[in-house]
Amino acid sequence: MLEKTFYKKMLSKSFPFPVKVTYWDGKSEVYGNGKPEVEITFNEKIPISDVTKNASLALGEAYMDKKIEIKGSIQKLICGAYESADSFMRSSKFRKFLPKQKHNEKQSEKDVQSHYDIGNDFYKLWLDPTLTYSCAYFEDGNKDDLEKAQEDKIHHILDKLHPQKGKTLLDIGCGWGTLMLTAAKEYGLKVTGVTLSEEQYKLVQKKIYDQNLQDVAEIKLEDYRELGDKQWDYVTSVGMFEHVGKENLEGYFSDVSKYLKQDGTALIHGITRQQGGAVNAWINKYIFPGGYIPGLQEQIGHIIDNGLQVDDVEMLRRHYQRTLEIWDKNFNNSRKEIQNKMGERFTRMWDLYLQACAASFESGNIDVVQYLITKGPSGTNLPMTRQYMMK
Repeated sequence: MLEKTFYKKMLSKSFPFPVKVTYWDGKSEVYGNGKPEVEITFNEKIPISDVTKNASLALGEAYMDKKIEIKGSIQKLICGAYESADSFMRSSKFRKFLPKQKHNEKQSEKDVQSHYDIGNDFYKLWLDPTLTYSCAYFEDGNKDDLEKAQEDKIHHILDKLHPQKGKTLLDIGCGWGTLMLTAAKEYGLKVTGVTLSEEQYKLVQKKIYDQNLQDVAEIKLEDYRELGDKQWDYVTSVGMFEHVGKENLEGYFSDVSKYLKQDGTALIHGITRQQGGAVNAWINKYIFPGGYIPGLQEQIGHIIDNGLQVDDVEMLRRHYQRTLEIWDKNFNNSRKEIQNKMGERFTRMWDLYLQACAASFESGNIDVVQYLITKGPSGTNLPMTRQYMMK
């Protein structure tokens, strides 16, 4: 009886639309007026102590283990929870626990490989053909062509740099190499990519040889902090800083400054929060070990403190929401194959992850930012107005 009272109180205030909840005793209630838009079924009681310790972790694990079933859109359900001021996703009494994290070089390597070395074949099932695993850029008129949106994102980033042929570019956290190889082939740059993922390293190395780019492109399987004293004209880093940890964020921007030549230009793209930094215990445990979403103000402080000048800031929250919605659609189109290979628990986990992240961007709980920054105060290598970015 105590558990049911607790859940009734928690769920009755958590959503801005009607939700039907069926409890473990088979009895149902509808919270809100009208026809339920989402239905939640508790196949088992989830201990109150687990939920009050960390609701995200407890309920995420319960969904993975089929202790909870959801009929309807998970994205809509979680977005509603973020939007409701008294919900379990926003109330301070449900957000006490923050996991301890380590970010030395050995731990960073382990964290990256735990996520990205699941296997290239897995990511090929639901990413676009470029294997770009970060926020796409949907230009006017494009809502569904993810491959074009990812290519447009790459060009949007490189065009912001206003790059000059023959100069050098470092891509920190280069993924499967689309940005760095596009820079080499289409912009005439000499490029270096760095990753800690063996799967990514092998694939990019193969692409370099297959496309005869050995004279202008190289890939390093190395921690970005160990690149020595070499400097580049341009630095890019996409979807990287949210993985370095709060304690290493200042050092990350210090390294960006270190690797950038005087009067050089960098484009740093990643997930942020306008409300301040945060972690999510469930994502930290199961998806991105060591992840920390830094606050906007926190990042800008580190950029300025390391002698870098902010030249432009662009927010792309709605673009990542749409990216994730397409990823999840692709994922579910291949759900049977993924489940046969990886198991049902893993499949439910990833579907939840993709929809929960889409909801978080949709609600404004998290955001995406692109910082265009220069080393030195003048920024004289960039045009005076932003029109050049919109080729």
